[in-house]
Amino acid sequence: MKKYAVVIPAYNEAATIRDLAERALRVCAHVIVVDDGSSDDTARILDGLAVRLLRNERNLGKAASLWRGALEALTLGADAIVTLDGDGQHAPEDIPRLVAAAEQNPGSIVIGARLADRNAIPKLRYFGNRVAVFWLSWACGQRLDDSQSGFRVYPAELFRKLRISHDRQHGFVFESEILIEAARHGYRCVMVPIAAVYRAGGRASYFRQRDTLRIIRMVAWKLLSRGLYPQGFARAFLRRAGN
Repeated sequence: MKKYAVVIPAYNEAATIRDLAERALRVCAHVIVVDDGSSDDTARILDGLAVRLLRNERNLGKAASLWRGALEALTLGADAIVTLDGDGQHAPEDIPRLVAAAEQNPGSIVIGARLADRNAIPKLRYFGNRVAVFWLSWACGQRLDDSQSGFRVYPAELFRKLRISHDRQHGFVFESEILIEAARHGYRCVMVPIAAVYRAGGRASYFRQRDTLRIIRMVAWKLLSRGLYPQGFARAFLRRAGN
């Protein structure tokens, strides 16, 4: 059995992080929370839980926190790394399902696809996801169902093998770019349908329009650098349509 570690990046998630961490601990012994310079009680509220708490002195962005948490997981000897967001959008109870898919598909990235219940997803967010799915599918050469979900299982070796920018400017670009770079190294993505959890009164997303533009710019550069990668378009859309 492979060794798994859960990484949860958290920025001002005092309202959700303890419940999330407790539930994650029930299904995985190794839970790492990266407090990304929170100004609330995110760190203090985890007192007494058997989690590894890492703290950024200032807010560095989601990419930096994911990267730091992944490196910590490597020090624990993790074979695979589960990531989920700290706002409670992902249910830790689904971790065993994603892990099972990872076991059945060695060397693949497993993504919790939130489109099982489309009506639960805010319309603007759903539209943005569909646009991202088209371009990321093309760049990856594989049809993706949800390219923006942060609920994933990564082979730990990816964080040794790939060199991807994870500074503040790449906060929300990282999770898209790692799929493209992983695909270039022969890794595939496996989708596992999950429910979309949007709590009434939950905090607003930290994702901004400028993040969309940064992702578009990154994907456009990846495609242009490969001559628009027509093989990727064919693999993602034409071959599937013909099957």
